[in-house]
Amino acid sequence: MKDVKVLIRAHGEPPSTYDLAIKNNITLMDASCPVVLKLQNRIKKSHDKKEKIYIYGKHGHPEVKGLMGQTGKDAIVFQDIKELDLDDLPASLTLYTQTTKSKEKFYEIVSKLTKTGVDVNVNDTLCRQVSNRDNQLQDFSNNFDKIVFVSGTKSSNGNALFNVCKQNNSNSYFVSSSDEIDRSWFSKDEKVGVCGATSTPMWLMEEVKEKILEF
Repeated sequence: MKDVKVLIRAHGEPPSTYDLAIKNNITLMDASCPVVLKLQNRIKKSHDKKEKIYIYGKHGHPEVKGLMGQTGKDAIVFQDIKELDLDDLPASLTLYTQTTKSKEKFYEIVSKLTKTGVDVNVNDTLCRQVSNRDNQLQDFSNNFDKIVFVSGTKSSNGNALFNVCKQNNSNSYFVSSSDEIDRSWFSKDEKVGVCGATSTPMWLMEEVKEKILEF
């Protein structure tokens, strides 16, 4: 691919992508999220200081790939603390998190790591637009009999926020389109709340709402 225009999505990219663009005369339209770019810079500075970097994030996620690129892949990525050998951690480590992970789970990890006696340099790099929605969704999901959450299945943000709904209202359902809605989920005179991920378009949630109203 040469002499073309390429859009960089919000998740960001590793330095190698920019190097390749220069080499192949590719014009980049960079739509990287400012929060992600700030996180990339912080991780690069930590790597330059030779810190032992641990990233709480989803393996293979585009944002995580971009973060790893700042370290030359010299960092540990884990999406569950069970992946780590707590008896074989360095004396000190620097902890970051993918911006769209669960705030509650991140601080559970912080607590477990500090209890091992390791010196943990904690960097809460969660996107506040996402993490602040936890409390909002807790209140929202408690106000309805049923919740229909709309998001793409591969969205880390969507999966994290759906879990918030599910924990507060067991009658929560995950859909990616109105075609996935099942009439049997609902009973007469129930209150149904429709919500979605940060990136879920309003028109899609409206479409889901209209489908439910047809029942």
